[in-house]
Amino acid sequence: MSQGSLWSSTNQNTSVGSPHVEGSEVIFPRDVKVQLKAFFAYPRFTVSMLLALCATATAISAFRLAPENLQRVTPGVSVLLADSIHLIRGNRVGLITNHTGVDERGRTTIDLIFHAPGARLTVLFSPEHGIRGTIEGGERVASSVDRTTGVPIFSLYGDTTAPMPRMLGDVDVLIYDIQDIGARMYTYVWTMTLAAEAAKKAGKKFVVLDRPNPIRADIIEGGLIERRYRSLTGLHDVPLRYGLTVGELALYLVRTRQIDADLLVVPMKGYRQSMWWEDTGLDWVGPSPNIRQVEAALLYPGMSFFEATNVSEGRGTELPFRLVGARWLTDAAAVSRAMNAKGLRGVRFQPTQRRVARGEKFGGEVIPMIHVIVTNRDSVRSAEIGAHLLREIYLRHPREFHWREEGIERLSGSRALRTAVEHGGIERVLSEWRREASAFRAATTPWRLYSR
Repeated sequence: MSQGSLWSSTNQNTSVGSPHVEGSEVIFPRDVKVQLKAFFAYPRFTVSMLLALCATATAISAFRLAPENLQRVTPGVSVLLADSIHLIRGNRVGLITNHTGVDERGRTTIDLIFHAPGARLTVLFSPEHGIRGTIEGGERVASSVDRTTGVPIFSLYGDTTAPMPRMLGDVDVLIYDIQDIGARMYTYVWTMTLAAEAAKKAGKKFVVLDRPNPIRADIIEGGLIERRYRSLTGLHDVPLRYGLTVGELALYLVRTRQIDADLLVVPMKGYRQSMWWEDTGLDWVGPSPNIRQVEAALLYPGMSFFEATNVSEGRGTELPFRLVGARWLTDAAAVSRAMNAKGLRGVRFQPTQRRVARGEKFGGEVIPMIHVIVTNRDSVRSAEIGAHLLREIYLRHPREFHWREEGIERLSGSRALRTAVEHGGIERVLSEWRREASAFRAATTPWRLYSR
């Protein structure tokens, strides 16, 4: 295996990526040892063979493998069951998960742990959107019972946002396995941190089964969040697009003492920071009703700003977070031209119109909209896109445009963006965000689990 099989919050990252870490001991996986031994023990191994191998490797790296030939990333749940089963053997297991908790073959983490030898799945916990991911954002999630296993499901997005002591009474180990999208305002990771702290208070181990960051784990953008604006859409001081896997984020927060948890992270196998979702070879499962494609996840950190306004962010259309509009945005073509003139990297803007589903902003109406089209996803910086687009629309429609209470502060992290949208100074805000993102990159480097 190319990645470590266990990472403890009590260890330092002295050898990033490949070793298996147990306690303070670093153990290289058996398959790596076997491959190296076999390679160099080959009786007719010559320099020319080595040069040929290097040439072949160079040729392979010169083109992108077809999807059917991609080597799949192995998610943390599969590594747990194949390599670290001792973490759950003989234990009563609580599991925080939803429909995204699946292995590389599409089998659910619920089923895998329920049938794991020596382990007993005693309770499930559901985040926002519910255990099956079908409930709309912001709606309360009720507790229930899993139809397949008969295991009780406690909601962590209803009367409580963290497991209560009575919910952990029949649990020895609490596991988290949910696919995230790498954005601070997405609530899943904060459900994770609250549960990790609750587990520590109850004397339970907390295990994170790591998963890919679908929009790359090596790009960071956006500013930090002031303490007064923290909530379940941004509970700790990380950038809008934090550029970590969920396991790395948990490890960073524990090691910097921002949360108090008895944490273990089970890393993936075969993952690199620079991977987009398609590079992992895993099937995409939309983590919530309006993040249907990876492109929506990529644009979400900045386009979600519109959720704090009376401008539609595309909910109720086929392209949420890729469209913005309003019935009064009759100059969508002019706004698109102005945005294209700014030369923002990786995107272009195109006027369009859409009928919006009932129940959303402008529901039941056909409204003018602006389509944000990704042309080079490696270059996209969604926080910059969202900030500039807010300013451009506000400049042209100061009377029609309205904020929703302090929503933009909770989403962007401070009052600076509201002030810049209303009075100018977007570039100053973006410059500060870049500085904060750079500092965050340096601060998180020691806790990286994967190479680029």
